[in-house]
Amino acid sequence: MPSLSRISVAITLALLASASHAANWSDTALSLRHGSSFAEPYDNNPDGSRKDITKTIVGLTHVSGYKYGTNFFNVDLLMSDRNDPGGGVAGNPGAQEVYLVYRHMLDIGKMSGHAIQFGPVRGLGLTAGFDLNTKNDFYASKKRMLVIGPTLMFDVPGFANLSALVLKESNAPNGLPDRYTYKTHGALELDWGVPIGSLPLSFNGYAMVIGSKGTNEYGGPTATETHLDMNLMLDVGALAGGAKNTFKVGVEYEYWKNKFGNPTVASGAGAGATARTPMIRGEYHF
Repeated sequence: MPSLSRISVAITLALLASASHAANWSDTALSLRHGSSFAEPYDNNPDGSRKDITKTIVGLTHVSGYKYGTNFFNVDLLMSDRNDPGGGVAGNPGAQEVYLVYRHMLDIGKMSGHAIQFGPVRGLGLTAGFDLNTKNDFYASKKRMLVIGPTLMFDVPGFANLSALVLKESNAPNGLPDRYTYKTHGALELDWGVPIGSLPLSFNGYAMVIGSKGTNEYGGPTATETHLDMNLMLDVGALAGGAKNTFKVGVEYEYWKNKFGNPTVASGAGAGATARTPMIRGEYHF
């Protein structure tokens, strides 16, 4: 039987091919985020308390739709202060991380020519894609993850999509002779972007519950992750008399428990495996 990785790759390539059709609509944005209470697993104070890390994040996001579905692409450059030092060496400049996400959702109703609607659901999709990252801290992550699963699209202003995903993840951190593949695991993900009535405000974000991925590359346990990231954005460009959905500013909040599957326990990743991070955020859409 073909492996999940090969099946996921094949489906992702097929979806990428189908996405090559001309887009009916698109939105591309540059974003800037800043917060001072990020945290990283194993990066704790001598007394075991979480070490607060300041990060500035520059992001590029593209979303587009075509006849049979949608594409989502996001890449973030995360720049830490010295509390998360490059190479893990105290006193070094802060580490830098690049994290890339791609998702394609194929609308099954549009593909088949028969609308799939029931109750609050306006459509059914198949989502596939991948995550990649690299970071120059002591761990030196080189994450690779394939994603696939069904998606329910809810009938709301804007959008709200709930996906049940299967994840196939591997990593090749510092000191590991070969790439390590974790146990195939599942996740539930809710993504949304909804306007706030007739106000120049939008509420956006995602929430994920990610199952344990088995034993980690060093033989230790992993834990279920909870990851919430949400923002409230004000369309300041429209308020100033300019074009709508061009310049936005707002506030963002991220909660991440057991980050990357690291248990928040004193004998392991410690308090740094869970973060509660308010941020300020700005966006330019073009």
